[in-house]
Amino acid sequence: MCGFGGYFGSIRDAEALLARMTAAIAHRGPDEQGTFIAPDAGLGHARLSVIGIGDGQQPMSDVSGNLTIAFNGEIFNYLELRAGLIAKGRRFRTSSDTEVILQLYDEMGEDCLSLLNGDFAFAIWDNRRRRMVLARDRMGVRPLFYTNKDGVLYFASEIKALLKVPGVSAEIDPIALDQIFTLWAPIAPRTAFRNIHELEPASVMIATPGQVTVKPYWHLDYPHRDAPSEFTNEDDAAEELQALLTDAVSLRMRADVPVGSYLSGGLDSSVVSALAAGMTPRKLQTFSVAFDSAEHDESAFQTEMASAIGADHRTIVSHAGDIARVFPEVIHFAERPIIRTAPAPLYQLSGLVRQAGLKVVLTGEGADEVFAGYDIFKEARVRRFCARQPASRMRPKLFRKLYPYLPGLQQQSVEYLSAFFGVDNASLDDPLFSHRPRFKTTAAAKIFFSGDLRATLNGYNAAEDLVSRLPQAFSLWHPLHQAQYLETRFLLPGYILSSQGDRMAMAHGIEGRFPFLDPRLVEFAARLPPEMKLKGLVEKHILRKATKHLLPTAIGERTKQPYRAPDARSFVGAGELDYVRDALSEASIAAGGLFNAKAVAKLHEKCRTQPASGFRDNAAFVGILSTQLWQKNFTGQEVGAALAA
Repeated sequence: MCGFGGYFGSIRDAEALLARMTAAIAHRGPDEQGTFIAPDAGLGHARLSVIGIGDGQQPMSDVSGNLTIAFNGEIFNYLELRAGLIAKGRRFRTSSDTEVILQLYDEMGEDCLSLLNGDFAFAIWDNRRRRMVLARDRMGVRPLFYTNKDGVLYFASEIKALLKVPGVSAEIDPIALDQIFTLWAPIAPRTAFRNIHELEPASVMIATPGQVTVKPYWHLDYPHRDAPSEFTNEDDAAEELQALLTDAVSLRMRADVPVGSYLSGGLDSSVVSALAAGMTPRKLQTFSVAFDSAEHDESAFQTEMASAIGADHRTIVSHAGDIARVFPEVIHFAERPIIRTAPAPLYQLSGLVRQAGLKVVLTGEGADEVFAGYDIFKEARVRRFCARQPASRMRPKLFRKLYPYLPGLQQQSVEYLSAFFGVDNASLDDPLFSHRPRFKTTAAAKIFFSGDLRATLNGYNAAEDLVSRLPQAFSLWHPLHQAQYLETRFLLPGYILSSQGDRMAMAHGIEGRFPFLDPRLVEFAARLPPEMKLKGLVEKHILRKATKHLLPTAIGERTKQPYRAPDARSFVGAGELDYVRDALSEASIAAGGLFNAKAVAKLHEKCRTQPASGFRDNAAFVGILSTQLWQKNFTGQEVGAALAA
């Protein structure tokens, strides 16, 4: 894992610029730094040494000097690829996976991407063809951003590095802000920064003098909803899943340093940790977040699982006030406004891993998207069930069963439940059917937008924009697969793997690895029939079946509890920090121009005086506060400048 930056075009003071860009992302690679400069091209690299520690320095050039790479991430099947290249007569100078990419690219050009099983972003300067090639992994685990300034292409692992380019400034993108307040994240290639873009997952950019092209090299796909399934025997499918998952974990244990594991106490991280524990000669080191809030705490399950696998277990407790204390740092590393505080405890957790002396951890992220584990999938099934008899007073009660961890929902009437989940007016043919309640509830927070921001947006609709990005085959998929696609293609890379994943871990120089996002596993799960993933209202059925021998019964049969953290209440009440009061003051909000100052003042007071608030108020509070912090951190100016730009 590392960070890199670079450019393609003619610039002045290349060495000084690369030094500034690399320094801005030094947290991603604290072990060493390097630069490469050629006529009209340059690369800078900050290294976190995990594989090929002694000989994997970057930027790395091939023997001819015609190819040079800066690489962030890992290629987990590099040993197999290396063996294949050696069989073709190629020789290697290093033991690193970086050189494998170089030699594979020399053989195949950008077509080599189809062979890479890894989490990566890289830039290759191809001197023979006078072109810069940028690429990103299939699922969007590793970030890569770019911008154009005065005819020069600049790129980097984080936007902080791009802001070191003369003439590139930080300005909020109002459309991206609207997307965040609807979809939880911008729709790539858009970012929170105006005129700074994100290379989309599973994409390759080829830049030549006078031309830049971007194209996908892989697509997430599902079978036709009426096509007969290739999986007719559930036991056989579970056996194949077990073999794939075991190999995915085994590949991700490859490192020249110890590998630990996050342990949330849920099914996914427990499965990964159990498999990893059997693959390490020493005790597996596991790491958990606990909360002093009983509503969010899962420490009892974490302790049980750690004991079951004999792990060397460490826990960090997120106390009241801890989230508020680290939140400005979270926004600095996330580089975008967010509407939830969930990244903050994960930022603390990666700090705990760093204190333990580790650089690499496995996580269970991705299983919910790949095997239909989220409540939203069950919720959509119940909504379809209710829509077939909209007058029923019994069916809506199923919504209470879905959300036992939300006490407020248990007290609501049948009429409220029907209205909230859109039972009466649901359109079963709506491509966003599964996600409409979430988008509607989140977008309600936009009631706090200012009149000037609304005028700037001019009726823009983020949800309909999302519809326009859906693939042509989308309408032919089963409803569960449609819902899975929306989660996997947009929210997973846009929020889960970014704001909660790479950015929080790499803030402390920690590399997260995701066995459930192994491309073989993703493609296998996509082909599974929906009833093997969501059986009735039992989520991840096939995963439970395949891994039940690994887990204590209490964890293997446990219903999904989504990872959450306290939101607005983390910031208000006794001990409220000065920066919160300052950022949300009427003067600060009014000067900014993005939000309605009087409405925000009422929201602030409401959150101070009432012990609990709904999702809208929580999302609005966190979203507004994080936007204010984003603007102060990256521009040092009042937010109103964005609308005038």
